[in-house]
Amino acid sequence: MGNYLVWEDRYNIGIDRIDNEHKKLFHIINKLFKFSGQEVKAPWVCQEGIKYFKDHAIKHFAEEEAYMESIAYKGLQTHKRLHDDFSNRTLPLLEKELEQSGYEKEAIEHFLGVCAGWLIGHTLTEDRAMTGGEASKWVNLMPEEEQFVVKQTIIRLLHDMFRLESQVVSECYGGEKFGKGVYYRLTYGSANGKQQEVILVFEENLLVETVGKMIGDTSGKLNVVIMDAARYTARQFVESIQKRFSSQEVYQLESEHLLTYEQFQKMFDRQLPQYSLLFDAGAGYFAYCAMTPHPVKRKKEGTVQEEHTMTDIEKYLQDHAKEKNARKKKLLVVDDSDTVQLAMKGLLQEDYQITVANSGTSAICCMTLERPDLVLLDYDMPVCDGAQVLKMIRSETELADIPVFFLTGKVDKESVSKVIPLKPEGYLLKSAKPAEIKKNIDRYFEKKAQGNGGHK
Repeated sequence: MGNYLVWEDRYNIGIDRIDNEHKKLFHIINKLFKFSGQEVKAPWVCQEGIKYFKDHAIKHFAEEEAYMESIAYKGLQTHKRLHDDFSNRTLPLLEKELEQSGYEKEAIEHFLGVCAGWLIGHTLTEDRAMTGGEASKWVNLMPEEEQFVVKQTIIRLLHDMFRLESQVVSECYGGEKFGKGVYYRLTYGSANGKQQEVILVFEENLLVETVGKMIGDTSGKLNVVIMDAARYTARQFVESIQKRFSSQEVYQLESEHLLTYEQFQKMFDRQLPQYSLLFDAGAGYFAYCAMTPHPVKRKKEGTVQEEHTMTDIEKYLQDHAKEKNARKKKLLVVDDSDTVQLAMKGLLQEDYQITVANSGTSAICCMTLERPDLVLLDYDMPVCDGAQVLKMIRSETELADIPVFFLTGKVDKESVSKVIPLKPEGYLLKSAKPAEIKKNIDRYFEKKAQGNGGHK
């Protein structure tokens, strides 16, 4: 997965036995990150690793609370509430999701993202508060009775609006990153000069599966239409929650913005939440964060700027597309058949940047202009066959180390023996099922990312 927690001096709170336990928890999370990318081992290793992490965390919480009690720490009850929420609610629900999904990649990412983020945030704020190094973030949480009403209201709204059966993952969501998120901030103002901010976090797939389907969009991807429809739906969602609490001060919407994850983190870190709830909505994760109202000085009456919001949406989608493309590996498909080229593009373009070439000469030109991460080379081509093209690639100093897979219908002994000295990464049969071809390419990059090379 390419993630790793690096222990830094700022994580030390100055209490040796607690710092040492935190280091152990970091180490366990890092082991899970490492093994989660190993497809064959992931389910078994993750199952054992998660059990170990959970047992160790619960033991650590008990020891930490005993220490707090021994020094008469005033924030003990708040701290215990956070521990209980994580160990009694968050961890069991994350485990349940893993088991029900068969330890799929998305569920593992949820688990590791939430646990790693919670551990870092808790260490840097709540644990440091023990030594006076940081103020607790959760001092303004609403009472549990009111939290319960808000939770039930949100669960009911998610069902009524989207037919989703949801459950609470955390009552103290600390801004942890889960999957690919959309961060939407709404700012409300009251007549007597107070301001409140609500941040909704949607996993991208959740918007596609709910709002997208409601408006008949079958693309399966985020676009301007889905994002704009989601914006209005989100406003109605928040206002429906506010209306159910008539005793609260009346707030009017003043502005709305899409945030990057970094902007969301900064905003979340500098404010105190009244509610910060994380839900598993089945189709994806969803968080509802309402910040404590605070007085503001206004130069003039605030209004929602539609044009500005649409610019936000367009910029978000442009940045999203750039980021997604930047992460994609580049594949060059070399085949003289237009049918094969189209088939390979259709199969791979969702996860890879695809360039095509219909001859060896064209392939060398493409590789010179833009270096690919992998070449899929047809063995049987007129004029210059695959073996000759690979010889040309290996003879060019700048191209010699580019990995090549033969995409062919021939794996006979004579054909294979011709190209072994040229060190192809492997062979993909054109007659294989498309899913099998893609799986082999995915596995090659996974192994390469783990530093094991891609040779078959």
